[in-house]
Order: sequence, then structure tokens, then C-alpha cells
Amino acid sequence: MTFQKPSHTFTKIHLKALRTNNFQLLFAVSFTVFINMLSFAQDIPKKNEAINPSVKDSLILNSKVIDTLQTAKKEQDSTLKDSIKPKKGLLEHIVDYSAIDYTTFNQKKQKLYLYNEAEITYGDMNIKAGSITIDYSKNEVYAKGITDSIGEYTQAPVFKQGSNVVEPDSILFNTKTQKALIYNSKTEQSGGTVIAKITKKENDSVYFIYRGKYTTSENLDDPEYYILLRKAKVVPGKKIVTGLANLFIYDVPTPIGLPFGFFPQSEKQTSGIIIPTFGEQNDRGYFLQNGGYYFAISDYADLAVLGDYYTNGSYGFRLESNYALRYKFRGNFGFRYENLIGSERGFPDYTKSTVYNLRWSHSKDGKSSPNSRFSASVNLGSSTYYRTSLNQVNTGNFLNNTLSSSVSYSKTFQGEPQVNFSLTATHSQNTNTKQINMTLPTFQGSVGRVFPFAPKTGTKKGIIQNINFQYNIRGENRIQTTDSLFFKKEMFKDAKTGFQHSIPLSTNFKLFKYFSLSASTNYNEVWTFKTIKKSYDASTKRIQVTDTINGFDAFRTYNFSASLGTTIYGMFDFKKEGKDPKIQAIRHVMRPSISYSINPAFDKYYERAEVINADGLTVGELEDIEQNSNLLYTRFDNGIFGSPSKNFSSSIGISLSNNFEAKVKDRDSTATEPKKITLLNNLNFSTSYNLAGDSLQWSPVRMSGGTQLFKNKLSINFGATLDPYALDNNNRKINKFNIDNGGSLFRLTSANITASMSFSSKDGDKKDNKNDPSIQENLRSGGRDDDLFGRSDDFTSQRFDEDKDKKKEEDNSNFYNFKIPWSLRVAYAVNYSNSSRQNEISSHSLMFSGDIDLSPKWSFGASSGYDLKNQGFTYTQLRFERDLLSWRMNFSWVPFSSRSSWYFFIGIKSSILKDLKYDKRKQPDLQL
Repeated sequence: MTFQKPSHTFTKIHLKALRTNNFQLLFAVSFTVFINMLSFAQDIPKKNEAINPSVKDSLILNSKVIDTLQTAKKEQDSTLKDSIKPKKGLLEHIVDYSAIDYTTFNQKKQKLYLYNEAEITYGDMNIKAGSITIDYSKNEVYAKGITDSIGEYTQAPVFKQGSNVVEPDSILFNTKTQKALIYNSKTEQSGGTVIAKITKKENDSVYFIYRGKYTTSENLDDPEYYILLRKAKVVPGKKIVTGLANLFIYDVPTPIGLPFGFFPQSEKQTSGIIIPTFGEQNDRGYFLQNGGYYFAISDYADLAVLGDYYTNGSYGFRLESNYALRYKFRGNFGFRYENLIGSERGFPDYTKSTVYNLRWSHSKDGKSSPNSRFSASVNLGSSTYYRTSLNQVNTGNFLNNTLSSSVSYSKTFQGEPQVNFSLTATHSQNTNTKQINMTLPTFQGSVGRVFPFAPKTGTKKGIIQNINFQYNIRGENRIQTTDSLFFKKEMFKDAKTGFQHSIPLSTNFKLFKYFSLSASTNYNEVWTFKTIKKSYDASTKRIQVTDTINGFDAFRTYNFSASLGTTIYGMFDFKKEGKDPKIQAIRHVMRPSISYSINPAFDKYYERAEVINADGLTVGELEDIEQNSNLLYTRFDNGIFGSPSKNFSSSIGISLSNNFEAKVKDRDSTATEPKKITLLNNLNFSTSYNLAGDSLQWSPVRMSGGTQLFKNKLSINFGATLDPYALDNNNRKINKFNIDNGGSLFRLTSANITASMSFSSKDGDKKDNKNDPSIQENLRSGGRDDDLFGRSDDFTSQRFDEDKDKKKEEDNSNFYNFKIPWSLRVAYAVNYSNSSRQNEISSHSLMFSGDIDLSPKWSFGASSGYDLKNQGFTYTQLRFERDLLSWRMNFSWVPFSSRSSWYFFIGIKSSILKDLKYDKRKQPDLQL
């Protein structure tokens, strides 16, 4: 082995003393180095026992020192190789030991003293302390801290072995038996900390503790809570087994305890029991909720099986699973089922029903396979689930009236031209009408644009070179059903299937340098596998479907359109010589366009309905019926991709879009350029004129616009419909302009304004809640991406932002908290209707949600709204949260409405002891 020379900062061993006696040199230095490394070897030589030198055990102090013992051995025995394998040496790793003040070896007492930032490292073992004493006669190492100049105990020992770290006041370690006595230690165990008065280290994997404290508190000198372990056995990284243990809060004992306990400790996820929540409900008695088992399937997937039981017989269960494969995909799956019983069997109000909900979310990493993509967002189930569920995770989702799902796979084949295809299954469900629309599946394919006359090099110019076409195909199997028939064979009875092929041909070019002209024609072909036959019932005077014909059929249509547009820039300059106004200029950008479209009449696909039940009619009446144009129909009516038009249409479309921007003087005096702000993002007008029509040729003028103000914090969108035609006395539109009927140029038939604003106490410090667990739950259930409808009541499963908690701790370090952080989100909407002179506000509402931190530990939030038309508050939720260091307390309250309820929770933040909690709730009454 090689003895490394200490650095200049440490005390050196004097070579002169070592040279006096080679035997003492080998004896003393071998034991000194061995004890410094804390070796666990069992063959330590006894005191004063002679040591036979060997090649492996020779000591090299520097390149000039000769090992006399080794030289003598070579002179006596010329044979260097021995058939007997030499015994394994004492040192297997490099030994490092150091101290700042001194490193002293006492030969008489056989002790080595290291003082001030002493450290010994050997293999995976390391000890740091203020003072380390090694007694190699007893094979013991004693480490402790030191007292500084002001009398404080500093440099307490830190003992590391592998991944285990122990921070005691002092430690006594036997290198031969590998046992140790550790006093007042602090050991981290999988997120928790064990504080023990006396710890006995039996071996590398077993510790025995007397009167230990297990806590997740960050303040280990004065933890706000701990579980007192009177006697315990600790297997680092695996488990803690304890006898009598109970909970202490600020050193005050509580009756919460166990005669014995088992705390699993693992760096990996492990399976285990999920403790249920106890409670009581007025109409269903006592209950256990959210109890079950967690399965740690692998490092890539897990599964939680949860159940609920009520003493009146109601029950439910949930399956929740998360999965992820880094750089490939990630997702989650959930299924919920509840059997609801109301009242008691035999009573007239006895009810029994079942509800369920299925959710699945999957996303694929785009880098794993750039040419293909698979995604899923599924939320389907009983229409009444969010209103009747007893275990409602998200209180705001019962306001959601639509459930929607989409599962899609797409692939791109690179090349010239590029080919794309996709398969998609969709689902849309109205929870009020219980109507369900599905496509199982939708197939879409396309061939990229082909420019047959484009040059091989350079840009495309002119009408010929820009000619391009492509091919698109779309196939659907569309199902329309109701909630009661969902997943039953009846839902497929009236399914509609068809394909649509389209080949658009288009070109564009410049006209008179400033105008852009585009022209296109489209060929469309529809395949269907089901057509109809209609008849006219003379007795009821109604047309009805008399027969459905199964079989392949098709129709073909085409159309033509052209568009001419340009861009006009206008500048209003307010700067004058000698003046520097705040608004220096306003820029107005206009984009007018005019378009023309023509659609031929495809009356060849129309026929006259057959007259039935005509026995009592005269010949003249039959002729009048047969000449009635309303009896014409096409067998493709109610088709999945529509039906061909029997009317010729030719129309001109006119549109104008506007954008307004301003240059204003910057408040920053050092700025050299004015600041640009947006006055109106868009202000659009559009209308059309039907050249083939006999009356009401002008369509209503539709106006829309939007802008953002106050540094984009306030977003405003508005729209209106203006009709040029007048109404008669029966409020029916007539072929007469409103201005010719004694009115204005246009008649306002509808209007709407929506505005939303989000701001906080600090500019630029917008509160982003999208990563909040309750917001994620909203999105998974098809709700909003904010908390205007309230937040989740499932406080048990929430995860907390460590950075946010740390920031709160830093803010709390100040004695005076002169900042009160707050945030507010407001949404306003109003709709006006006047299509038939009703002149009314159809809807008018204001929604708001806000949070305020009264202190670094107290926060208050509220979500509500006010219906300005019906004069009443909408769904309201009040939220209170108290940060109790290692604990948290939450209270959620819905004070009124049919969802009136409250939920109180107090528990430990750490996920290790998340089952140590108390919660109580009043659930909303059953809504059928």
C-alpha cells in the first residue's frame, strides 16, 4: 500500500521519530492508518503482537525511504514467488484523514487525536466531527463536536455509510464488532426524520432506538409534532418497527397512538393499504370513503383500487391508474361506479339507481416518433353522474353540461407528395337532454398539394404555375343514441355510414400589382350505404319515410369560387414640429375582399314522393298534389354528408377586416423609440348578396371584434348582427328594406359582449393555476381551466408546491408582512336578442374568483357569480386554508343552492403520513 503524504495544512508525522525503530514504525503506522480508515476487518492484530512484513504491507513514505524489512527479507530468501497465496491485506481502499488544528498520535496510550474539522474516509464510510479520538487498543472510535469561543457546541459528528446519514451529538464506534452507540442522533428515513436519545447500531442494516421521535417537520430542534417511539428497530431503507407509540404535538401527548407500529421505508414506490375516510350522511347513514389498496405495478404504472360503503346499502368503487414511459408517452385512466339507494326499502320514496364515469387521457411524446401520433381524451358515462355522485371529487363539474371524448391515431408518409391518414373515435354527450353523438370511427386521408406546372427550381409565379390540386377522403360511421341505450345493441340500429371524396383545384396570382386573386373549383363525391324512399299521405297531408333501402349509392357535385383581396395601410401622424404628444401616431390596416361562388342545381337526384291513401281524392286534387314542388325529395336526404342541392345558387360575398395600433410615448425617459400598443385586434364586417334569389337577396351584416387592454390583462370580444330587411306586423321578415319601412338602415337583431380579466397584486405576477391538482381534475372531467366554478374538495390527494411553501417561509421570516398577495379573475358576458322585436337581454352574468393571502400562513379564496338578469347569485364556493408547517388545514363551503355542503380537513402534508388526518363533511342532498 502507499501512505499518502498529508497536505501542508495538517500536522505531519515526524520522520525522525519513525526512523529510530523500524519495528515500532511498522507497528504504529499500520495501526494508525488502519484505525483511521474504520476498517471492519476481523483480523486486527492484538496489542504488542509482532507483525510479519510482506510486500503488500510495506510502507513507502517517499521515494527515498527504503523498506529495511523488505530488503532484509529479500537478502534471506531469493525466492519472491510463493505457491501459498498471501493473506488478504488489511487495507482495501485509499484512506484519507485530516484535521485543521492538529493530528497527534500518542504511542503510549495508543490513540490518535484529530481536532477541528476532523474527517476520516474509507470506502463508503465517512465521519466528520470537531474532534475524533481513535483508541486502537480497544478498536474504538469516538467522535464529538467542539465548543467554540462563545461556548456553543459546534461541528457535531456526521456519520455516513452508503446512503445512510446519521447526525448525532457524539458517537462511539467499535471497528472490530461494527457496533456503535449514537447519542442524540438525527437520521433521515425516506422523507421522515428519526430523532433518538440513544441509538445502538447493531450492524450495517439494523439500528435499535430508545425514546425516538419520528417526524416530517423541517424544524428538527423544536418539531411541531412527532410520534414518540419508546422502543424501535430501524432497518434503513426498508422499515421501522416500534412498540408503544403515540402522537405528540409540541411535546404535549395526545391519545392518538398504537400499541405497536410498522413504518415501511423505501426509496421506490410500494404497494399498501389506503386508509378510508369515516363520516356520516343524513340520508345514507355512516360511511367509509376512499379506502382500498394501492398497487405499485412497476416503475412505469400504478393502480389504486378505492371503495365506498354506506350503511343504508349504497356503495361505490373507483379505479385510478397512472402510467408513463419517459420520452415515449404518459397518461392516466379512471373508472368510477356507484350504486345509489335512497330512503328505505318499502317506503314510497325508495329509489335505486347506478351511475358511472370513465376517463382516459393519453399523450405521446412527439420526438419518439415524429411521423405518427396517438392521443386520447375520454370522458363519458351517465348523464347524471356529476349531479348524483356521492363521492364527488370536483364540486364545480356538476355545472358542466357536456361530456366529450376523442381517441385518434395519425400517421404521415413523407415524400412527394406527402400522404396523411388518421383514425378518430369521438363522443359528445349532452347531460341535460341525454343525447349522445358518436363516430366509431372517422377515417381521414389526404394527399399533399401537387403543383403540376411549377418549375423545378425557383419560385412559382403566375396563374399557371400556381395551379395545384389535392385529394381528400373522409369516412364516418355515425351513431346517434340516448343515455339509456348507451353500450347496448340498439344504439347501432340507426347508425349511418358513408364516404366523402373531394378534389379541390385552385390557383392564385397577383392582379394589377396590389391585388391578390384566387380561384378554385371543387369536385365532391359522396358514397352512402343507406338511402330512403318517401311517400305523401293524402289523409294526413304529410310526407313520411316509408322505406329504408340498404345498398351502395352515390351522388356527385361540384362548385366554383373566386376571391379578390388587398391590404390598405393608413397612418394618422399626430407629431407636429415643436410638439411631442403622448399619442404620436395611429396605424389603420384594412383588408377588404370580395368573393364569388356558384353552385349548380343537381335536380337529377330528386324525385316526387308517391301519393298514398288517395282513394277519396278527385283527379284534379291528385294533379294539384303531384304538381306541388314540396313533394320533391332526394333519396340522399338525412345523409351523413348532406344531400345534393336542387336549387341553383350564385352569390357575392363582401368582407372587411380592420386592425388599429397606436404609437405612444414611453414613460421610460431612456427609451429611444415610442411604444406600440394595440387598440383593436380585429374589427370585421361581412355580408353576401344572392344573385339567383328573387327576394331577401342581402344576408344580414355580421360584425365582430376584440381587443386587449391594460397590458393584455383585460380581454374583450364583441359581436352583432345587423339585418337590412324589415318585419311585418306578425314579426316576420319581408322583402323590404328597413329604411324604406320607416326605420333605420339596419335593424339590430342580436349582440353579445364577453370580457375577462385576470390580475394580481404585483404586475407581471399572474397566478397560473393550470398546474394545480384541482384545475387538472377540472380539465380531465371536461371542465374549465380556471376556478371560476370552484375547486376540488379532495384535499387528501392534493400535492403542494415545495417552492411556494419555501417562498412563504422566506416571507414569514420578516417580522412585519406589509405585502398581502392577492389575485382576481373576472368574467363578464351579456347577450341581446331582437330577431322578432322581443328587445330583451337573453342572458347577463358576472363570474369571479379570487384568492388572498392574509398572511404567509393564512389564505382565503372564493368563486361565485351573479346573474344580472334573474337577480341572483350563481354557484358559490368559499375556501379557507391554513399552513400549519408540517400540517395543513382546509375548509371548503358551498353556502347555498342545491349543492349546499361543507368539507373540513386537517392532516399532515407529507405523503408518508397522509393517512394521519381528520376530515368531516356535509354532503349535498341527493339530486335525481
